Amino acid sequence: MNEALLRSLTPSVLGILVRRGADFAAAEDAVQDALIEAVRVWPAGAPRDPKGWLVTVAWRRFLDATRADAARRRREDLVDEEPAPGPAPTVDDTLQLYFLCAHPSLTPSSAVALTLRAVGGLTTRQIAQAYLVPEATMAQRISRAKRTVSGMGVSPARAKPRARGRFDQPGDVATVLRVLYLVFNEGYSGDVDLAAEAIRLTRQLAAAIDHPEVAGLLALMLLHHARRAARTAPDGSLVPLAEQDRGRWDTESIAEGVEILQAALARDRLGEFQAQAAIAALHADAPTAEETDWVQIVEWYDELARLTDSPVVRLNRAVAVGEADGPRAGLAALVALDDSLPRHAAVAAYLHERDGDLATAARLYAEAARKAPNLAERDHLTRQAARLNARVRP
Repeated sequence: MNEALLRSLTPSVLGILVRRGADFAAAEDAVQDALIEAVRVWPAGAPRDPKGWLVTVAWRRFLDATRADAARRRREDLVDEEPAPGPAPTVDDTLQLYFLCAHPSLTPSSAVALTLRAVGGLTTRQIAQAYLVPEATMAQRISRAKRTVSGMGVSPARAKPRARGRFDQPGDVATVLRVLYLVFNEGYSGDVDLAAEAIRLTRQLAAAIDHPEVAGLLALMLLHHARRAARTAPDGSLVPLAEQDRGRWDTESIAEGVEILQAALARDRLGEFQAQAAIAALHADAPTAEETDWVQIVEWYDELARLTDSPVVRLNRAVAVGEADGPRAGLAALVALDDSLPRHAAVAAYLHERDGDLATAARLYAEAARKAPNLAERDHLTRQAARLNARVRP
C-alpha cells in the first residue's frame, strides 16, 4: 500500500466531490471512507486509475449517506443520476481546499487540523498524536471545523497582493501560509513528521499558485529543516546555532532553498517569508559561526520589521545587532521592547554574558528557564544559568 500516493490524491478527490455539489463535511467523510476502503482492497491489486477509483468510491459513499439522510429531498438533484465510473476529471481543486481550510472563521488550531486532514490526508489519530491530544478531542475539533466551512466557497481569485507582498483580506494566501508555517513549527511528534509534512504541502501549494511569498515560505522551511540533524545532542539536549556541527547540515536542502529564494527575490515583491528566508540563507552560507555576515542579517531584520512591525522580530534583531555592533548595542536595542515578550529574558541573558556581566546573565537565564515553553529549552537555559553561577561564585 502506497500511503504517500493516497495522501497526495486526497485533496484533489475531495475537491472533485465539493465541485459536484457535496457540502464539505459530507464530502470529507466520504473521502475518508474511500481511503479506508483503498487500504483494505488495494494490496490485492491497485487500480490502473487510483484517483478515478477513489472518486468513484467516495462519491458512492456520499450518495449512500445522502439518501439515508432526512434531508434527501433537498438534494434530489445530486442523487437523481450517479456519474458513471471512469477517468477522474483533470481539474485540480487543491488550491481551493487550501483557502477553505484557512478560512478566517476558523481558529488557528482548527485551521491546522483541518488542513492536515483534508489537504494532507492524515487520519484523526495521526493528527491527535502529533499534537499530543486525545483522539476524541481532535475528532471534535475537526468536526467543528468542517461544520464551520461547509457550504462556504472560497476562490483563490481573492488573493490579490498589495505592495511589498502584503495581502488585503484574511483567508487569502497570507492566511494559508501562516497555517502551513504553524504546522512546520510543530516539528516532529508521534508517528508524523509535521515539519516534513508542511514542506510537502507547501511544495504542493507552490505548484498550484505562482507567488513569491509561497516560494519564500518553501525556501524558509527548507533552510531551517536543513539544520535539523545538528540541533540536538545525542542526549537530546539543544545545541545552539553557533555550536552546531555544520557538517551535519543538509547541503542539498540548503542549495534548493537558496535557489528558490533567489528566484523569488528577483521578482521584487518582498514579503515577510522571503525576508526570513534571506536571514536563514545568510546563516547557512557561513562556513563557521564566526564568519556569519551579521551586518547583512541586521539589514534583513530591518526589512522584516518594516514588513511586520512584530515585537518578536525586533527581539531577534537585538541579538543580530549585538553580534554586529557589540553586546551593549544589542542591549540598547532591547531597551525599547517589553520585557514580558517570550524569550526576552533569554536574549537579555545572552547579551549580558557577552558583555561580561555574568551575575546578571545567570539570573536572567534562570528567569528564562522558568518561562520556557518546553522541557528541552528549559533544561538548556537551566544549564546556562548553572554554568555562569559556577563561574561567579568564589
